[in-house]
Amino acid sequence: MQYRPLGRTGVQVSNLCLGTMMFGAWGTKDHDESIRIIHRALDAGITFVDTADVYSQGESEEIVGKALKGRRDDVILATKFFMPFDDDPNHRGGSRRWIMTEVEHSLRRLGTDHIDLYQMHRYDPAVDLDETLGALTDLVRAGKVRYIGHSTFPASALLDAQYIARDRGRERFVTEQPTYSILTRNIEHEILPLTQRYGMGVLSYSPLAGGWLSGRYRKDDHSGPMSEARKRLANRFDLSLPENQRKLDAADALAELAEQAGVSLIDLAIAFVLRHPGITSAIIGPRTMEHLDSQLAAADVELSADVLDRIDEIVPPGVTLNPADNGWVSPYLNKEARRR
Repeated sequence: MQYRPLGRTGVQVSNLCLGTMMFGAWGTKDHDESIRIIHRALDAGITFVDTADVYSQGESEEIVGKALKGRRDDVILATKFFMPFDDDPNHRGGSRRWIMTEVEHSLRRLGTDHIDLYQMHRYDPAVDLDETLGALTDLVRAGKVRYIGHSTFPASALLDAQYIARDRGRERFVTEQPTYSILTRNIEHEILPLTQRYGMGVLSYSPLAGGWLSGRYRKDDHSGPMSEARKRLANRFDLSLPENQRKLDAADALAELAEQAGVSLIDLAIAFVLRHPGITSAIIGPRTMEHLDSQLAAADVELSADVLDRIDEIVPPGVTLNPADNGWVSPYLNKEARRR
């Protein structure tokens, strides 16, 4: 395992981050097995753990809290807020009201008195970023949160947040969590250059593109995704869609390249993400112990320039084969929003 600076915070984190979306009802329902997986990751040198309040409706945070008992001080613990938690319209978003309520729920579920990195799970132009930053600033000053970050922000919102923090004396977002893989390279256009300019840490999720680069999806296998979380995303996993057929073609070509390079497809995919100088840590999201063990070795894999050039031929820089994989779509592109 290698360790890298988390932006300009002075904190060092492992270059693999353990994502816990698959622990709980959305994936591994056995809490004891989930805890064993977390402990295996920590024993392997992972010091960075990422979860969210919405993962299995808080169950993932509870599992993480159980797993970190006695080991909390060894881990940089990240969680997120913003996604709808239930049907109540006020149990979501970036309002001061919800942030102040939900941070207490996350602290309780995680069994800790502070969160190292508290992240806004998505950008919503209907939410005043100054209100969000004001609430998060108060949490930092109260000692309940150490640092703040955001996930899947468009470039314009990333810039707005930096300016608001500077001009109004707010705490600054110090990290971004985007999706990034060989199949989803859109952030190479603007997001990664901006995060580098502002000295932000980047913990990228889905280096295996939701399983497309794990060997799970092949042209002769139409079984589809296994986890409940993936089954909700038909536009990204329906194998009959042309954009997902392109992903199948690319995955086959990449698997052949990996074999020629003498590494697994999983190693190739994760090592590619870690190769970018703007990436701090790649989030891996195992559902089983086997998944975890198959991904840990990638932390130390180095890809040659020739292999990187071949990857660029299969999926050119800046290209996302299925735009639905980019993670955030402006609500103003929605037909109903335009009618309003």
